[in-house]
Amino acid sequence: MTQNVRRACDKTIVLLMVLLLALGLVTLFSATYYQRTASGDPLSAVKKQLIGVALGAAACVCLSHVPYRTYRNPRVMLLLLGVSAVLLVLVIIPGIGVSINGSRRWLNIAGLSMQPSEFAKYTMVIFMTGALDRRGERIASLFGGVAPLLIVPGVMFLLILEQPNLSTGGSILICALLMLFAAGLKKRHMALLSVCGLGLGAFYAWSAPYRRERLLSFRDPFAKMSDEGYQLSQSLIALGSGGIFGMGLGQGKQKFAYLPYPESDFIFAIVGEDFGLLGCTAVILLFAAFVFAGLRVALSCRDRYGCLLAAGITSMIGLQAFINMGVVTGILPTTGLPLPFFSAGGTSVTMIMAAVGILLNISREDGRALTNHHGGGKQACDTRNEKKRRDRRWPWPFW
Repeated sequence: MTQNVRRACDKTIVLLMVLLLALGLVTLFSATYYQRTASGDPLSAVKKQLIGVALGAAACVCLSHVPYRTYRNPRVMLLLLGVSAVLLVLVIIPGIGVSINGSRRWLNIAGLSMQPSEFAKYTMVIFMTGALDRRGERIASLFGGVAPLLIVPGVMFLLILEQPNLSTGGSILICALLMLFAAGLKKRHMALLSVCGLGLGAFYAWSAPYRRERLLSFRDPFAKMSDEGYQLSQSLIALGSGGIFGMGLGQGKQKFAYLPYPESDFIFAIVGEDFGLLGCTAVILLFAAFVFAGLRVALSCRDRYGCLLAAGITSMIGLQAFINMGVVTGILPTTGLPLPFFSAGGTSVTMIMAAVGILLNISREDGRALTNHHGGGKQACDTRNEKKRRDRRWPWPFW
């Protein structure tokens, strides 16, 4: 007789998600209160975000009770891929996709705006998990095992580039590469694919004058403060103005029409201005703790599929947070990628919380089968000490 041991979901992940959401809503209120007051409703941005949080909470609770092995079913995976492909194609069609600031990244469905690329991120994670689980040892072959797996992320990347949205498309490819590495990709293959990816990104960034200027401006943004360096300059001014302890909630000045997109791409600068270095450090530590908790879930799952799925979801959220904070602090070239749990965007927060629901379901499964062999057979099970030792392991490597 074989059965799976079920346990309560990981409360650490739930607590960290709630803390990040709470801090995100407070920061969003601070970032948008001034501008939205002029339009009549100072809480309009927070109200829209709360709708996304409510939908995300419902999705999180529901998906935390749906067995994660459901997504291994080829029909389910093909359905998700089909929906994602249709949405990504529809959004780039003029007249269907909603164009804002020269980019078509949104669809208007029943009066609600949605961003298909956010759905595509986690569809890619589910696809890569299933494909890597089935490939097994063939992942050691670059052309026979690895190259075919990159077709789907590559097509998603090209479709998202048409929006255009290099940062989201790039995050999909980077996350796919991280999942390959987690599955046992050889180091030399990892290095080769990384070089190819960097080359592709550099070529695309250099192919248009405005992207080229944006790529170069982050080296000295104040030298081009009136042009491509304006956003980063204002972001660094906000971070510097906050000092160690910050200016206080809502007291920062850069949100007063100086810093572009303080509610989305550069919301981390508002954290720095209002709450200072201590506030930024707290947010970074919360994200680090979230990533650590997610990797612990991956390691504690004895099922290879569950392990890779948890690692993929955690990598996507952690990668997105790293890129956003890297851009805001000038470590990375300026690009548009929201900060998870913080940036305004109903689709983003809903999809992230839904993905966390899948992660919580994986945490419910011990993943180790208990097998009873009648007639004097041996019973295979975890002892309490073995479980404690397994849960204390550092999350590296995954295989």
